[in-house]
Amino acid sequence: MRVIVLGAGVIGVTSAYYLAEAGHEVVLVDRRPGPALETSFANAGEISPGYASPWAAPGIPVKAMRWLFMNHAPLIMSPRIDMAMLRWILAMLRNCTTARYALNKSRMVRLAEYSRDELIALRGRLELDYDQRSLGTLQLFRTQKQFDDSAEDIAVLERYGVAYELLGREGCVGAEPGLSTARDRFVGGLRLPGDETGDCHLLTRQLADHLPAMGVELRYNLPVAGLEMHAGRVAGVRTDAGLIRGDAYLVALASHSPALLRQAGLSLPVYPVKGYSITLPVADAACAPVSTLLDESYKIAITRLGNRIRVGGMAELSGFDAALPPQREATLRHSLGDLFPGGADMTAPSHFWSGFRPMTPDSTPVIGATPVPNLFLNTGHGTLGWTMACGSGRLVASQIGGERPSLDPAGLGIDRYL
Repeated sequence: MRVIVLGAGVIGVTSAYYLAEAGHEVVLVDRRPGPALETSFANAGEISPGYASPWAAPGIPVKAMRWLFMNHAPLIMSPRIDMAMLRWILAMLRNCTTARYALNKSRMVRLAEYSRDELIALRGRLELDYDQRSLGTLQLFRTQKQFDDSAEDIAVLERYGVAYELLGREGCVGAEPGLSTARDRFVGGLRLPGDETGDCHLLTRQLADHLPAMGVELRYNLPVAGLEMHAGRVAGVRTDAGLIRGDAYLVALASHSPALLRQAGLSLPVYPVKGYSITLPVADAACAPVSTLLDESYKIAITRLGNRIRVGGMAELSGFDAALPPQREATLRHSLGDLFPGGADMTAPSHFWSGFRPMTPDSTPVIGATPVPNLFLNTGHGTLGWTMACGSGRLVASQIGGERPSLDPAGLGIDRYL
């Protein structure tokens, strides 16, 4: 079968790999000059199945209002609210119930753990090296209330059999020695020893390098202009280089997926939630993180990637505004400098970056078939595209090939929105 994959981020590239591995003829199309140059380029770096949780949760509406007015706010909302944003917010609020949170969490953890195992197998098979570490994730609580409230998260972790450690102040320092000079900044933490870290862009680029030898045709620098429809099916993809035809078409265009799908008569509730990151060189390894730390107060992740430190986070609802406001960089620097003073070279260029996370209202991705017979989706992973990439790619490859997937796809399809 000839499969046209639209999008060469980590989701599109892993999908193309598993499709080619299954024996399909694959064409990978992207508007950029190479793989993983947009949302996958400089994310926070953590692979965290244990923290695969919906943004829509009980109590979030009240917390969100408080976050909006914080100094170094983790949530930013544009004063100009467009209709797409409003519809997405209302849909997300409908998911802020105990029952929907539990359902969405179960779907996300199932996919995330499957994906982590697939990533481990893939890197062993291809001998990939992407600054990966298997040293867990530490969620750091600055207040006693945050520490006490973790009981709800722990109950969920126990329900799904996710290993965890609830640590006091000294336990946190034991896990992350670089925190030793910041003991007065926190009261404890929740550590998930099964989580990993790694450079998403580096992995995607290395995996893309394997694709030509597998017969995959790479079509970079080729924007997708639209879909050619005929008799209720996709007849081809319109590009500046002409019409690209296939037997099946996979949309993996992250936040840009909804605009293309409207041409096929499909409505997909994915909204671009903007996140930011900085990347700085390690100055003193003894003062730097050894893995990933999640600063619960500011919703920021601080990750060690080889001889670099990646700091990422925040959620901004502002459409596709690509601006890089200095105050967002200041928030990232504040969290890093407060917890790991001396760990990073703060005088070096920070490589300040932003990306648009493709968020669904229930935080669960949309994977699989659509009402259009030869059109498939692999999008809407939000902040967890890196965590869920390999599992999502293998799953959708099985579905396109008509094979029985090794992961139950229940609840992951677009049918939940139709």
